[in-house]
Amino acid sequence: MADAGTSTSHVKSAMRTLDIIEYVVARGGPAVAQEIAGALAIPVSSLSYLLATLVERGYLERAGRNYLPGPGLQRLQARSEPTLEDRVAPLVRALRVQLNETASFFVRDGWQLQTLVTESSEHALRYAIAVGARAPLHGLAAGKAILAAMPDEEVERYLRESRRESFTEATLVSAAELRREIARTRARGYARTTSEYSVGIEGLACAAMAGGEVIGAFAVAVPSVRFDPGMEQRVAGLLMRTAGLFEG
Repeated sequence: MADAGTSTSHVKSAMRTLDIIEYVVARGGPAVAQEIAGALAIPVSSLSYLLATLVERGYLERAGRNYLPGPGLQRLQARSEPTLEDRVAPLVRALRVQLNETASFFVRDGWQLQTLVTESSEHALRYAIAVGARAPLHGLAAGKAILAAMPDEEVERYLRESRRESFTEATLVSAAELRREIARTRARGYARTTSEYSVGIEGLACAAMAGGEVIGAFAVAVPSVRFDPGMEQRVAGLLMRTAGLFEG
């Protein structure tokens, strides 16, 4: 019988193997080993072995330094197009693995957000949100990212039609405040909130685009006690890269 340490190692290798396949498929284009290692926080030594095995079995194929989905995946695929959830889930998981903070993908439903995919931090102190949960656009970083990606005329319609509740003392509700915040979001490339929906939670988000249309937003939520300028820079960089991978 294998000991507990060996079993744990085998499970970890299996999870990493599945993460690699899902990431490369979701990438929608060539991925180099360094990108995969960084996105999934896999040591290069372990990644090299796993990639070689996947290429050998046909689940990935290699073209120079690039890895792409291989013909072996056709044996596992249903005969249907991947859903949006299928596409974003590996990217959300990669954000969570790299940061160990709660990462999510939200879509717009009218003037609200709906959680499509979420991966919770493993920290005892963490933000959590359920799949399918709804929240107002103005309260969360994901909502501000989506608003900033919308055309100005659609933003103005939102400001006229929406009813905006204050959830904390920091919630931005006035049209003037939100216009300024949308301008700041567009200028820096990502949205930012501090205790606007939940006290003690910092939110960052970046819109996901396809064909020039906003599809949703990737977001990360961090308790304020673990947040500092260095963390903001790291999270923002990963969010913008992830949004770029989705679009690319």
